[in-house]
Amino acid sequence: MIFMHSSRQTRSTGRRRALTGTMAAALLALTLVLTGCGATGAPADANTSGSTATPSPAGDGTASGNSAGPSDALAGEEPALDLPDPAGIEGPSSAETVAEILPIEDPQTPELPVTVTDHGGQEVTVSSTDRILALDLYGTFSDIVTGLGLGDRLVGRTSSDTSPAMADLPLVTSGGHDLNAEAILSLRPTVVLADTTLGPPEVYDQLRAAGVTLVMFDPDRGLETNEDIMARVAQTLGVPEAGAALIEHYDAEMETAQARIEALVPADEADLVSAAILYVRGTAGIFFVMGSDSGGDVVESVGALNSAERAGITGTKPANAEALAALNPDVILVMTDGLESTGGLAGLLERPGVAQTIAGQKQRIVDVPDGQLMSYGPRTPQALVALAEALYNPEGLQ
Repeated sequence: MIFMHSSRQTRSTGRRRALTGTMAAALLALTLVLTGCGATGAPADANTSGSTATPSPAGDGTASGNSAGPSDALAGEEPALDLPDPAGIEGPSSAETVAEILPIEDPQTPELPVTVTDHGGQEVTVSSTDRILALDLYGTFSDIVTGLGLGDRLVGRTSSDTSPAMADLPLVTSGGHDLNAEAILSLRPTVVLADTTLGPPEVYDQLRAAGVTLVMFDPDRGLETNEDIMARVAQTLGVPEAGAALIEHYDAEMETAQARIEALVPADEADLVSAAILYVRGTAGIFFVMGSDSGGDVVESVGALNSAERAGITGTKPANAEALAALNPDVILVMTDGLESTGGLAGLLERPGVAQTIAGQKQRIVDVPDGQLMSYGPRTPQALVALAEALYNPEGLQ
């Protein structure tokens, strides 16, 4: 398991904390915020003037999966690294987009029909997986479907599905993260995987009324629920053995990611950076702090101190000057498209309170691809390593 830090516990070489924390309340709140909040505005040059993290955990552009990739490149003991002093790092940086997911070896042919009881208590029978739609805020379901070897059955995508392999699929969201019922129905899906992180809820009622096979899942997201989500999706699609294989591979990559992150993170807690996740879209005031229960496990799992936890901020709160003063992080984490939509680095620094933080004064803004900042599913290990690189080794390894 990836270790976490907190301001109440000092890290030692042989001691780790278990991953904890979920995102239930925050996801529900954030869904209300995100609905209809599309990115607007043009990218600013300032956003690309900083450094970029190492291209991928493997460093060779290979994809995540059962082929050569991060696990192979990072196997064994990590060498000592000549890393910069975290307090001396200045300027923006970007967490590199992680490699594409490769399906597991020898994917299982779906064994159908399958009857499951979904998160809403509905008993649903899945009779066909020929045309799959995977709908959630972070692209978790589509990543899992791809990892299970059923990616070629996906017939549409949401704005959260940023994988190049899905770029040509029809978009079923509009205005940012609003589901479009007509667009979904036009694709004639034989099964839809969804949760309440995308809406509005009326869309799901329309799908049921139209006879679409809809399976709702728990919207909770956290590193401790990752394996359960993969297993449940696999069961729903009639490929439980493939799910077990995907989880086994994921566990191996998490161990590999832990070794890499530990090589990057300072051993002395006094040298750790504090970080806060901010959600920003456009120039019309859409600006929120992601509280300690909405991304805290990601922050802590890459060896950073959770500014939201230290400031007592939970849920999703407006990112006003007062909230940012309470956070005062060393590093601000944002989604790449969100940063571009607000006018890049210059636009973000104009938001009230940002320039007054330590991060703002040093311009320590780390942007992360939208589908990756709080990535859950098969790509989580690579996403964590990419973020840790951007935090502690933004110039990349020599």
